[in-house]
Amino acid sequence: MNIIEGSTTANEAKIAIAVVRFNRFINNNLLEGALDILKRTGQIKDENITIIWTPGAYELPLIVKALAISHKYDGIIALGTVIRGITLHFELIARECSSGLSNISIENTLPIGFGLLTTDNISQAIERSGIKANNKGSEAALAVLEMINILQIIKK
Repeated sequence: MNIIEGSTTANEAKIAIAVVRFNRFINNNLLEGALDILKRTGQIKDENITIIWTPGAYELPLIVKALAISHKYDGIIALGTVIRGITLHFELIARECSSGLSNISIENTLPIGFGLLTTDNISQAIERSGIKANNKGSEAALAVLEMINILQIIKK
């Protein structure tokens, strides 16, 4: 029986992080969590990390697609926050962003960490951005590191 499991150390990997500028006070925490994991756990050097700021979550898939087809990165982390309002805007943005990122990952066989918070209110966003405990940016970074290693094993 063959079992494939990836580690989270990928010290030679090149990683891009696309971060939404809207709700920046939350997204800065997601970014800090992702960077902490990449550097401490993944042992990625600063020169192998590229950070790109996008205006909003709707723009994330386009930027991630451009990064993917550049073939410069072993993995991409998408970070942002969409907070529910009183209109359908929240649902449209969240659905399109999620679907777009998933499609890009599959089409390009490229790990894309999904660190987009979709919350009902600011309190939930603060909680999920690691100010108190769990940081979804950290979780997205861990997933990308492990997927990079799993794909490398499969390709060998």
